[in-house]
Amino acid sequence: MKKTALVIGITGGFGSAATQALLNHGWLVRALHRKPERAQKLSPVQGDIDWVKGDALNVEDVVAAAKDCAAIIHGANPPGYKNWRGLAIPMLENSIAAAKQSGARLVFPGNVYNFGPDAGSEINETSPQNPLTRKGEIRVEMEQSIRSACEYGMKALILRAGDYFGPNAPGSWFTGAMIKPGKPISKIIYPGDHDVGHAWAFLPDMAETVALLLEHEGMLADLEVFHFRGHALSRGVEIAEAIQRITGTNLPISGLPWPFLYILAPFLETFREIIEMRYLWKVPLQLDNTKLRNLIGEEPHTPLDDAVRTSLEGMKCLGR
Repeated sequence: MKKTALVIGITGGFGSAATQALLNHGWLVRALHRKPERAQKLSPVQGDIDWVKGDALNVEDVVAAAKDCAAIIHGANPPGYKNWRGLAIPMLENSIAAAKQSGARLVFPGNVYNFGPDAGSEINETSPQNPLTRKGEIRVEMEQSIRSACEYGMKALILRAGDYFGPNAPGSWFTGAMIKPGKPISKIIYPGDHDVGHAWAFLPDMAETVALLLEHEGMLADLEVFHFRGHALSRGVEIAEAIQRITGTNLPISGLPWPFLYILAPFLETFREIIEMRYLWKVPLQLDNTKLRNLIGEEPHTPLDDAVRTSLEGMKCLGR
């Protein structure tokens, strides 16, 4: 019989990509959303989805939707980094409650916010987590909640990755800072030091990795943490140079106007949250995926130019 996965956050970048990958692997997918009709129109997913009306902040809704599911994909994120603690943690707690009751494996997309510079430039699953930022502290707290629940019989899979990009990646650095969606590219912004390495995660590849890991359920411990290497660019600006190649232009690559963000930060929460993460653009940080490769073989990997082209097409930036 086909397995069913519940997706929380299907209109988001990771949620939509994971849904598509699971459908491609023969899963049945159930999606929880407050406004299913609207979500169905917004979702880029190709395939049949069982839409369920409900709120990720309502534990009864999440528990009911997770009935008979083998996996819960927790892709919910507060938009624009706003009220992170007030929204992200309660939503995760509800998914944990649903996983406990249903016996489903909770799938949680992690990132590098957990790690400070002391973790080194090449981090693995056991590298020290001493975040410099409030958002990083919340991420550590979220993972600890998952870890604690797994000590009492819940099953979970955490897949950490670098900065997201893809055809549907709202709120990502690629979409929110480098390129403006929905219009031809007139300028390219790169937020970091050009020659400092940076980790990028193409969401379709990351989602395919999740689907492959779930196919190895019989080999997974109750709690499994893996690192997704993605596009580990030795010069972070290579992703902006790929945009130049795809568009056939020689548009200048400008820096993010950080002083402007600092001026407005007292009035705009999103800018304050962005500034917190600036250190990740100043230090090289890559993810060691040895553990992942030992289980599934080679990590799914779309060549950089192909991944950037697919992303720009999905963002409707190429004029066709």
